[in-house]
Amino acid sequence: MSFDLLLRFIITIGIIFFGLGVYWFVNQRLLARAQNQTSSLPEPLQKKPTIVYFTTPDCVPCKTVQRPALQKLIDLFGEKLHVIEIDATERPDLAIGWGVMSVPTTFLLDEKGMAKYVNNGVARLEKLLEQVKNL
Repeated sequence: MSFDLLLRFIITIGIIFFGLGVYWFVNQRLLARAQNQTSSLPEPLQKKPTIVYFTTPDCVPCKTVQRPALQKLIDLFGEKLHVIEIDATERPDLAIGWGVMSVPTTFLLDEKGMAKYVNNGVARLEKLLEQVKNL
């Protein structure tokens, strides 16, 4: 009985680590892909941290959570932060090029234009604030 329980525990831990590994790998691929796409942005990059924000007009979490969080960051950092909002329905070429699978998706680029973070789905203010500070 205890061996069976131990085996199940080990399998569960293995599945969790496998899932975390897949998540890490996908994010690394998205960041690498983003590196090659910065020249395709509709606005030129400035020499400051940039958030590239993919959204759609009918995305409820984008309107209710993501956009207000981004607005608070803009209010907090002012001219020290650049936010580029991209409507994925109007620019599907950019969404595909950047590897966007769902909206909202945010990429955080440092002042050199290097992609450092990607958030698939809603990223709350606290998480974005920590990421911007780490840039």
